[in-house]
Amino acid sequence: MDSAAEDKIQPILLPGPEWPEQERAEQLARGAALKWASGIFYRPEQLARLGQYRSREVQRNYFLEARIKSVVQSYLEGVQTGVWQLTRALEAVQGTREALSQARHLLQGLSQTSQTLAPLREHVVQHRQLQVLTQLLPRLQAVPAAVAHTQTLIDAQRFLEAYASLRELEQLQEEAWVPLGGLELPIFQGLGLLAEALCQAVEAAVGAAGRLAREDPALLVAAVRVAEAETERTILGQAPRDWRQRCLRALQEGLQRAHFASPALPEPGALAGWLEALQVALPAELATAEALVAPCCPPNYNVVQLWAHTLHSGLRRSVQQLLSGPELGAADTFALLHWALHVYMGKEMMGNLELGPEADVSQLQPLLTSENIEQLETAFVAHVQVSVAQWLQKALDGEVAEWSRQQEPNTDPSGFYHSPMPAIVMQILAENIQVTSLISDSLHRRVHDMALSELGVFLRSFSDALIRFSQDHLRGEAPHYVPYLLAAFNHQSALSRTFGWASSSLSVLLPDGETSGVLAPIQAALDDVQKRICRLVLEALQGELQPLFASLPSRRWLLSSELLDGVCEQTSHFCQDFWRVRKPAVQVEQGEKGWGRGAADGNLYSNWLPVLQLLLAEAERTVVLQYLRALMQGRLVCRGADERTQAAERLGHDAAQLKELFLGLGLEESTHCAPVLLALRELFSLHDPTLLGLEVAGLRQKFPDVSEDHVSALLDLRGDVSREHRQAALSSLQAGPPPSPSSGRRALFSLVPTPTPSLSSCLPSGPCS
Repeated sequence: MDSAAEDKIQPILLPGPEWPEQERAEQLARGAALKWASGIFYRPEQLARLGQYRSREVQRNYFLEARIKSVVQSYLEGVQTGVWQLTRALEAVQGTREALSQARHLLQGLSQTSQTLAPLREHVVQHRQLQVLTQLLPRLQAVPAAVAHTQTLIDAQRFLEAYASLRELEQLQEEAWVPLGGLELPIFQGLGLLAEALCQAVEAAVGAAGRLAREDPALLVAAVRVAEAETERTILGQAPRDWRQRCLRALQEGLQRAHFASPALPEPGALAGWLEALQVALPAELATAEALVAPCCPPNYNVVQLWAHTLHSGLRRSVQQLLSGPELGAADTFALLHWALHVYMGKEMMGNLELGPEADVSQLQPLLTSENIEQLETAFVAHVQVSVAQWLQKALDGEVAEWSRQQEPNTDPSGFYHSPMPAIVMQILAENIQVTSLISDSLHRRVHDMALSELGVFLRSFSDALIRFSQDHLRGEAPHYVPYLLAAFNHQSALSRTFGWASSSLSVLLPDGETSGVLAPIQAALDDVQKRICRLVLEALQGELQPLFASLPSRRWLLSSELLDGVCEQTSHFCQDFWRVRKPAVQVEQGEKGWGRGAADGNLYSNWLPVLQLLLAEAERTVVLQYLRALMQGRLVCRGADERTQAAERLGHDAAQLKELFLGLGLEESTHCAPVLLALRELFSLHDPTLLGLEVAGLRQKFPDVSEDHVSALLDLRGDVSREHRQAALSSLQAGPPPSPSSGRRALFSLVPTPTPSLSSCLPSGPCS
């Protein structure tokens, strides 16, 4: 291929800047062409067709060049059109700029002209205002008279007319205000005060809605209508006057002022009357609201609900003021608790079935909170406790004053000693307990516990008074000591009957659902009082018998029953008033022979013994103890078998005489005299001293508390016991079989010391110790 042909097939490139992409594309094209040519002309037979390939490539190049020229020509024409359009736009922009410059110059001239017209504009505005004022002048001249007339209508409570006049004045104010550009004329400065005066008059009328609904419902309706009409209306762009809410507040304040104003709060002691007045006034107010006030007001007022909630809120606030003030007394506290918890929400007041559902009383908060109830109950219990303590002390003082009288205690128609003190005590306690059951279970429980505590204190004070009474007796200042002690037994019996311990009935002081174990401390206190009374009675008996036993044993005692006759006579005289003690039983210890029959069943009332039997049995035991004490003093030593025989016979005779004495006094079973004296008789009637060991062992079987000192004193009384026989007898006391546990005898010998004892050392133990 020659160079001329190659030049012809090479494309004509347009002059222009060298582009890297163009150079790369050219290189790729040349590489592709060389590759194609090498592939085509690789074989010799292909060289014959070289001319055809050349002419075809030349045509293709011409075609490509034509298309390129066409595209470039089209592009150049578009560029020419764009340049022409840009030239035209530039000419338009230059024209607009010149026009704007001319307009700016014209505007600057107009601004200067406008400044020269400002005074004229002001004169035009003034002219228009003067024109409006000229037109409104007749009406403006009548404004002062209209204001005065409206005030007169307000004072006369002609609310609808006054409101209409006020609306006309305010409309005139608006007509003058808009043309004047918001300028307020001095003539209208009093309209705000006039509107406020009308609102206050409407509030006053609505505040007395209950009275007006009965006396002048038309006035109430007029006031409500004015408030409703003025609620949504705006004046001169100001906020709407919310007269409806002001009237509702006035209504609430009127109700609270009528019933719960601070000066109307009750004085101390007058709370019950205040609550009774509210109990009548509040339902009447609700009835008035439902029947008379509600028809005069729109339905959205919810008059009955508003009435109920307002009265409740006022009452609740007044109650809180009462509780935050000086502490209420017991009567006021009880009245408030009972009224708030039972009366207020009861059928007589807020729970009245005739009160419609619109009252919505279910949403009312409790009148008293739990803290208020706790505070009131605590204060009430404290007040009642002080009062109960004072009354119980007065009852005790009155009873103690009776003990110093110069006559025996009063008796009832049956002849029993009687005193009103137990009935007074139980009435004081029972009334305070029972009345609290009207309030709440918690208060009832508190007062019950307080009553039991105060009764325990009273019983301890009564026991201390008995001790002082015994001291007066020792000083000779109690002329009827024993009868009043027996009367005190009846007091204890009366209290026991009240508590139900002598029967199967429950006590009046026993709470519902509680067992008798709650009263165990009071039972223990009563038992202590009973034991103290019994002990004092036995001390008095012992004091009277002690001089009589000073001559026993003696030769005179061996030969005659005169000494024991005196003892029996004195004992009979001392016990002659025991029958004046009532029949009710008292509790004794289990396991004592002759007492507590039926104790095996474990029942609380299984160990009860009639008081008369208790006193007689203890009196018999006291006589036996004094008898044994006299024998142990060693005043007599038998000088022979005859005297020992006489002593044995005297012991048997004395046992029979004492047994006959106490059975004659009413003792159902003699458990002390015969066994011990007959056992001692056997010890004295024994002729052979060598057999004393058997008798001593038998004595210990019957009386386990007998000691060597007692046996030795008895052997000294025989007067014929040698050292060997004494030692043998005492040895048999220790070597003998142990006493039978079933004997169950109470202590006797252990209370009888062989030396001369003091007065109190030989007092018995057991039910009265």
